[in-house]
Amino acid sequence: MELDLRTLYPCDLSFFGCTHQPATVFTDLVGYIEAGEIRPVIADTYPLRDLRAAQEAFLSKSHVGKVGILVRE
Repeated sequence: MELDLRTLYPCDLSFFGCTHQPATVFTDLVGYIEAGEIRPVIADTYPLRDLRAAQEAFLSKSHVGKVGILVRE
């Protein structure tokens, strides 16, 4: 694929790329998650009614991990 930068720059476009992985990588990852070998790091969770507080915590960038929203309590 070719890209002419003269098209990208004046139109104020962004270009994002990623590497291609074999199909087994995703399958293996799901297997690790299901086996409990990989677990996400969760910094905190907030009920939906406290969404503003969750956003403020996220924007503070003082956490490590994900900020979760509890839709149902």
